[in-house]
Amino acid sequence: MGLNSGLSEEVSPCCIRSDLYSSDAATDDVPRDLASSPVKRKCPTVIRVLSSLLERVVARNERLRAPSPPEGVEDKFSAFSGARIPAISIEQYLERIFRYANCSTSCFVVAYAYIDRLVQQQPNLRITSLNVHRILITSILVSVKFLDDSYYDNSYYAQIGGISTQEMNKLERAFLFLLGFRLQVTVSVFESYCSHLEREVSLGGGYQIEKALQAICSLDGEAKNSQECNTLVA
Repeated sequence: MGLNSGLSEEVSPCCIRSDLYSSDAATDDVPRDLASSPVKRKCPTVIRVLSSLLERVVARNERLRAPSPPEGVEDKFSAFSGARIPAISIEQYLERIFRYANCSTSCFVVAYAYIDRLVQQQPNLRITSLNVHRILITSILVSVKFLDDSYYDNSYYAQIGGISTQEMNKLERAFLFLLGFRLQVTVSVFESYCSHLEREVSLGGGYQIEKALQAICSLDGEAKNSQECNTLVA
């Protein structure tokens, strides 16, 4: 499900880095009403790479049988599970968020770091077609609040994600507790994720995502110790 060789021919690894530091950053004229037309911005390469990686993860997880929580124990991941698989693809969903949220491109890299951190801290969590959209909108919301100086409120992100404001608030709270409020992403860890994404473009497929990201998580842990710190989807 990952990037094929055709994509690697169309996309240069340096595109990811140039997108992140492009002057085509967020502007202040994005409408708060989704009924209005979104500001036209070039969709960054990172959207395509992330969607391919997540599609691969979803496909792998859905081949496996998800473990059931012990009897009498509430499933702490149930808030992210929808009743049915959304009709919108992962890539289309990410593009929608990018068009309307008007956040910095770096937020998508940090959101991906949060998702990987979440999976590492919650080994029983499996990202599937039923929960990937809610996990994405929540991780991006949290990353925007951590990175950007200005951002839209939860009700606006709920509109983007196709859920209610009440549910958006609930998802954000659940996400933060599952992460243990570990939101700090050091510069070295951020650069490591960027480098990993660039390598994925160069390889053009056949990703070894788990090994690469586990190495990044180890780096993150070392940095933390040294610093002593941090209805679309019904």
